[in-house]
Amino acid sequence: MKIKKGDMVLLTAGDEATATPRKVTEVVDGGERVVLEGVNLVYKHVKKGHPKSPQGGRLRLEKSVSASNVAYYCDSCKKGVRLGYRFQPDGSKERYCKKCGTSAGQVSPARARYAKTK
Repeated sequence: MKIKKGDMVLLTAGDEATATPRKVTEVVDGGERVVLEGVNLVYKHVKKGHPKSPQGGRLRLEKSVSASNVAYYCDSCKKGVRLGYRFQPDGSKERYCKKCGTSAGQVSPARARYAKTK
């Protein structure tokens, strides 16, 4: 999956789908699911002695949503877009916006095998 922790994404499906970008706090199940800040909040009832709540009670947790229900938010396009991968001339790999072509960050360092030499 091309979505990473720290990315800003738009929730495209479900009850909480809005045009407000949300931050990805965690990527789960090898990229199949993502946890978004302030989305899909649930209560978990815990007994006394739980490490996060020693007195017991209800914990407020953010549950994961399917990665297919989010779209990367491009700052230059101001909308949810698809991402692609491409190699730079020095051989490094980066993510980029498929609409406007702006870079979304480097994925892997430069390798001589993928460098474009003429």
